[in-house]
Amino acid sequence: MRSLFLKIFLWFWGTAIVTAAAIVLAFVIGPQSVPALWFRTLTETARYIGQTAIEKVEAGGPEAGSAYLAHRQDQSGLRACLFDARGQRVSGQHCGGLPEMVSQLTPSRTSYFDVRYGLARVALTLDGATGRRYAFATELPAGPRAALGMSSLRFGAQWGVALLVSGFVCLLLTRYLTRPIFHLRESAQKLATGDFGVRAPVELSRRHDEIGELVQDFNTMAARIERLVQQQRQLLSDISHELRSPLARLSVALDLGRERKGDDIIFEHMERDLGCLNEMIARLLTVATLDSGLESISKERINLTELVASISQDARFESQGRAVTIEVIAESDIWIVGNLKLLHSALENVVRNAIRYTSSESSVRIRLQFLTAEETSGVLLTVCDEGPGVPESDLSNIFRPFFRVESARDRNSGGTGLGLAIADRIIRLHGGTITARNNLPKGLEIDIRIPHHQGP
Repeated sequence: MRSLFLKIFLWFWGTAIVTAAAIVLAFVIGPQSVPALWFRTLTETARYIGQTAIEKVEAGGPEAGSAYLAHRQDQSGLRACLFDARGQRVSGQHCGGLPEMVSQLTPSRTSYFDVRYGLARVALTLDGATGRRYAFATELPAGPRAALGMSSLRFGAQWGVALLVSGFVCLLLTRYLTRPIFHLRESAQKLATGDFGVRAPVELSRRHDEIGELVQDFNTMAARIERLVQQQRQLLSDISHELRSPLARLSVALDLGRERKGDDIIFEHMERDLGCLNEMIARLLTVATLDSGLESISKERINLTELVASISQDARFESQGRAVTIEVIAESDIWIVGNLKLLHSALENVVRNAIRYTSSESSVRIRLQFLTAEETSGVLLTVCDEGPGVPESDLSNIFRPFFRVESARDRNSGGTGLGLAIADRIIRLHGGTITARNNLPKGLEIDIRIPHHQGP
């Protein structure tokens, strides 16, 4: 907290000093005639009220003068009192500190003016119609604007300058503190999407404060995660390759056993299990290869409509035994850029998964359409089955290798648990996304979004 606290502390006081300097500068360069004009206006107003009060006193007595001054105070908040030449009160109430102001008047000084505690105070020597001399004193609650002798325009201009300067300084402070946080957030989002080579900018790690230490820790963490993931992928690939040799020998031994012992149901079970193991190893190798990046894969323009039609035709043949129908709704000639073999594998895995889990004598619907919204432009491929669906908490997990929903752990219905994982990696490799959601009243819907490309 030491460095960041010091910076915030210095920025705070720097802002206060700069703002105060801006206000003082605004006072210095402001029009000097405004306070004098305000003083003359208040003095003339006080002179007029004082002369009127003297007239009331000489015509109707002190009570008439007091009534007039009380009326003026009710109207404008102007507190005033009338005194004789010796300083004795003649008319007015609640004179307070006004006699002190009258004492400042002398034969050579016939007016007195000052501003104290936000009150503009005026004392004048006035003569009545009878030749009698009076002293009139008044004070007006002026507030901060009047106390400083400012017009509304100048008051607004000075506070506008203060807000502008303080806002600019606060903006600089905010950008200084939040810029590295935004960089860290962007890097963390990339790390969460599987880009394990991402690092926060190096220049941020050179900061001598807590944020610099946080950036260094983040980069260390990202490097450690990248090494662990690479080791895991390498281990997966090595194990898959090493299992190929003993499985090949087992297949040869199985054939030799059949030649010696003849056909036996045990050999059929063994062959089926060996086939499952070979398929699983092949898919594991595919996952390991896809996880390694495949940045140099060959790409071409692909008619996605024809690809979907081909996959759906094969799916119809495989689903005849369970009386599952395949419905395809597709717009003609939708083109994308990608690797035909990989995309065929991804879409086939999704369709096969839907056929595997949909109910017998039901349907699997495949819909291919354009996305016209600017923020979601591209192609949307939707595969929807009529199976039991997936618990909401597991929807994001079904794309993980070997993940199976609790109700589908039986190998005969759950497969190897790698089909959707492979599809997810292939779609992300093509710059797209794949998500799952439940349909009501039943069924699972897989949405695949792929960037669109104009065909020839």
